[in-house]
Amino acid sequence: MLSARNLEVVYDDVVLALRGVSLSVPDGKIVALLGSNGAGKTTLIRAMTGLLKIHDAEITKGTVTLDDKPLTRAKPERIVGFGVRQVQEGRRVFVEMSVEDNLKVGAHTARAQAKENIERVFELFPVLADRRGMTAGFLSGGEQQMLAMGRAMMSNPRYLLLDEPSLGLAPLLVDQIRDVIVAINEAGTGVLLVEQNATMALSIASHGYVMETGRIVMDKPAEALLKDDDVREFYLGLHPGEDGRKSFTEIKHYRRKKRWSA
Repeated sequence: MLSARNLEVVYDDVVLALRGVSLSVPDGKIVALLGSNGAGKTTLIRAMTGLLKIHDAEITKGTVTLDDKPLTRAKPERIVGFGVRQVQEGRRVFVEMSVEDNLKVGAHTARAQAKENIERVFELFPVLADRRGMTAGFLSGGEQQMLAMGRAMMSNPRYLLLDEPSLGLAPLLVDQIRDVIVAINEAGTGVLLVEQNATMALSIASHGYVMETGRIVMDKPAEALLKDDDVREFYLGLHPGEDGRKSFTEIKHYRRKKRWSA
């Protein structure tokens, strides 16, 4: 199990970004992490993958563990070697390299299986097979997202941490990304899915967390979160007990507080 326990993270020795956050990703499960911009979701992922230092941040309290072994102070390359991989928000592919070369970069910790893994990625993302020789910078946004995910899969990760994989994508591409996440999980990889698209995330997750202002404010099975009135209203845009979406006017003038903020 990959876990964070009572994490506090500070940026620039001043800004407290995480406030006692605890979260777990069991083996072979999909866990959804929901929250608005600035809630601390990306900071939590950075803490779990060793990438805080390059952002002038550090863990000041709490622990990150993999099967109860500490990862809190481990370097990113060591965490990758343990089977924990992150796909960052914004795709971040090597735009001047080919699709195939981008994938080969992801195989640096599993060189012996590189040929086998690249074929597996092409099975997951057939469009990448068609474009294997194309310069990555000429791919569409959705294709670049697929490439970023495929690159992470090249090292046979035990856990894959996805930061907003559906951001900015058309609905059809969101459906494709969702299906690939399910396929990756069914092959045995645990997934932490950070998403603002709550409907997509909770539809495939077994468990979910809601984060606000650096704290976990809800922690329930995904099915229960989908039925929760606060989640339906503030993350799915639905009135409690209704299936229709609010109008802009209703959203603008509605003032009920979330129960966890009261």
